Amino acid sequence: MRLSYLILLGCLIFITGKSENGYDLWLRYAKLTNDKKLAEYKKQITSFRIEGSSPTLSIASDELSRGLLGLFGSSITQNKNAGSKGNLIICGRIESPAIKQYLQNTSASTLGNEGYTIQTITKDKQKITLIAANEDIGVLYGVFHLLRLIQTEQPIHQLAVTEIPKIKLRVLNHWDNLDRTVERGYAGFSLWNWHKLPQYIDQRYLDYARANASIGINGTVLTNVNANANILTEDYLKKVEALANAFRPYGIKVYLTARFSAPIELGDLPTADPLDQRVQQWWNDKAKEIYQRIPDFGGFLVKANSEGQPGPQNYGRTHKDGANMLATAVEPYKGVVIWRAFVYDNNVPDDRAKQAYTEFKPLDGTFKENVLVQVKNGAIDFQPREPFHPLFGAMPKTPLMMEFQITQEYLGFSTHLVYLSTMFKECLEADTKTSDQMASVARIVDGTIDKHALTGIAGVANIGTDINWCGHPFAQANWYAFGRLAWNHTRSSEAIADEWIRMTFSNEEAVIKPVKEVMMASREITVNYMTPLGLHHLMGWSHHHGPAPWIKDKHRADWTSVYYHKADSLGIGFNRTATGSDAVSQYSKAVAAKFSSLKDCPEEFLLWFHHVPWDHQMKSGRTLWDELCHRYYEGVDSVKWMQENWQSLKGKVDKERFDEVTSLLALQYEEASIWRDACLLYFQTFSKKPIPSTLPSPKHSLEYYKNLTYPYAPGIKSEW
Repeated sequence: MRLSYLILLGCLIFITGKSENGYDLWLRYAKLTNDKKLAEYKKQITSFRIEGSSPTLSIASDELSRGLLGLFGSSITQNKNAGSKGNLIICGRIESPAIKQYLQNTSASTLGNEGYTIQTITKDKQKITLIAANEDIGVLYGVFHLLRLIQTEQPIHQLAVTEIPKIKLRVLNHWDNLDRTVERGYAGFSLWNWHKLPQYIDQRYLDYARANASIGINGTVLTNVNANANILTEDYLKKVEALANAFRPYGIKVYLTARFSAPIELGDLPTADPLDQRVQQWWNDKAKEIYQRIPDFGGFLVKANSEGQPGPQNYGRTHKDGANMLATAVEPYKGVVIWRAFVYDNNVPDDRAKQAYTEFKPLDGTFKENVLVQVKNGAIDFQPREPFHPLFGAMPKTPLMMEFQITQEYLGFSTHLVYLSTMFKECLEADTKTSDQMASVARIVDGTIDKHALTGIAGVANIGTDINWCGHPFAQANWYAFGRLAWNHTRSSEAIADEWIRMTFSNEEAVIKPVKEVMMASREITVNYMTPLGLHHLMGWSHHHGPAPWIKDKHRADWTSVYYHKADSLGIGFNRTATGSDAVSQYSKAVAAKFSSLKDCPEEFLLWFHHVPWDHQMKSGRTLWDELCHRYYEGVDSVKWMQENWQSLKGKVDKERFDEVTSLLALQYEEASIWRDACLLYFQTFSKKPIPSTLPSPKHSLEYYKNLTYPYAPGIKSEW
């Protein structure tokens, strides 16, 4: 009976096509369905050759074989004969004689350690595609580039490509705990199975590294910023070493979070004072121990004196003192220290949005050369929309590392379809107006403006043990987009979406167009049904799921919603102008003038910077209250539009993922409706104004929404 079932199942899969669960991400290498293009590609590539030998080049060879076999439906010969005929791909280092003879005019110095070039040349009527780089990892990146062109059905007959990453450190921050829970993780448990390490290397680790290499990510922070000192013990370092060895051929370095009090917890010292010589020696010895195991260890990421984490201020020292102590420890090994600027204190009687600037701006120029200060994209905490952080442009003598959140902590978790590239780009393209030239946030992060050689960008990972890695099929696009922007922030969100759709679903325009429309609109839709017009921090207590604008009277004011929206009978919004907290003064004069003006402030940031009367006239001609209502309703109605667009794809994408996204969009619509009704009913208690008669009434009372609980919301509930 069981055998008959398996045969029937196999026949069904054969008839209906491959079942897709999302595990393959954007590296599916599904056979091309455009017969004309397929014939062209097969004509242009008949064999390939790898020049040189190394673990990384072996991976490049395997990837070419695997990719071309999948895309073409037939294998391509790996021909080691230098005199082979036919149209050939040759991959290797520029210094290789077989490569150098064709690239005599290519300057190796411009490519650096990770850049690559892909060139098409013709010699003796033979067409040769060269993938060349200074280092093997550049060759692997180039192989992924060529396969991406074929996956997305781009022309490859006359290539002249040169790619060099704009940012040096392109890192995923995993908020993974040693018990395998993931703080703000919505896709299952941590990938790292510490119990089986170091002996057992799960294939999933290699697939993870491969996916990262395909988009140019070159670093991974394995552990939570709310750090556990035990990761620095010998038992765990053996396990970290095993992961580092597995990731190395893919160009990925491992980093660890360093708990500042580790010398006390692990070293039996009475203090962790960074100016104490015993503490300095402990960290020097620990760094030596780590580098003896992992010679290419990236360095430490540190969260200190924030949200209860220990730090140098416990001893009357500054962030500079703590960062420089650790930087000295890793300096002999070319390691770096990434020191987070996410600091605020409920006991400081000042706007939370100002506190990071207040603490770090005076320290500009005091950090060692191997220290990066990691700054969140906005001054509060990964909200659906924030203006760019005022530290960008304010610390020209210090490398600032961008920190984005890929996991959707404040954007509906992995149950909401929200394409985050548009949010990343909004921040990166923001003009800080700190100099005569265009001083975008991106050009500060990539070192262009202030001439920093050490540059970095981090994304808080959305990856877990779910079969499709990220929980929601479309959440994969945010991992992909982060990597593509980290490599080259000038790419457009639309172009990245186009690539991802083609690689993940289909090259058919009937699929690409509606999916891209949904992706490009999704983030603005989410802002509208959650926090329109510059509202922020309205989410539920602790778990951060669902609306809770009524949160107040907690043990920390800056962990409540009323602290931020300040709704009263007069209006709503946080006054951050000179008559309020004066947070605007932390921006350059031109930016501050724009944000300070009620007339000139972009409406998407209006309630971030201003406490606005309910009857204030908006650009639409509506009052603020009516505009707020229309934004919330527009957001929910737009989720219905997303559902309709997705339904148009029935039969055009695989059934498994079609059904999954269909179900999740239904859940998103339900939760968006709750956000709308709960927030408007609550704010109505202050405005005393009716919801416009043209809009439907909320389904339930305010008390109903206040009494909703989310006992099954994933994530660590003990942390805010």
